[in-house]
Amino acid sequence: MDAIDRKILAELQRDGRITVTELAERVRLSVSPCHRRLRALEESGAIAGYRAHLDPGVLGLGFDSLVFVTMRDADRDTVTAFEAAVAGIANVVQAQRLFGDPDYLLRVITRDLSAFQKLYDDRLAALPGVQRLSSTLVMKSVVEDRPLPV
Repeated sequence: MDAIDRKILAELQRDGRITVTELAERVRLSVSPCHRRLRALEESGAIAGYRAHLDPGVLGLGFDSLVFVTMRDADRDTVTAFEAAVAGIANVVQAQRLFGDPDYLLRVITRDLSAFQKLYDDRLAALPGVQRLSSTLVMKSVVEDRPLPV
């Protein structure tokens, strides 16, 4: 990956809907070599996909919380079952396994406090292997979906 590839990635992070012609102009290439580089970046996995960035508040999902999960057991079967169950909960928009305590950090977005409480009681507390859940509310997102420093 060279400096031109990094410029292509930076431009696409700013605007994923840019045309190849516009992209070529911004990185100072002709269209054909720019298109070849773009395809190579996609095939290599450097570009994992394209998507629209949605505003949760506009969509009525204004309740943002972080849930810390401490596991009772960390054996392979329990971890696999827990992670599969978490992946099946649409309101969990991010899930990370951590070193140390707690074991996981989940970002959960719901309509409101009542919806969060129902999800917490019915789904999160019933996840396989969970010993303890602790949650906090997100007051404000300061940095979110920042482009990667290519």
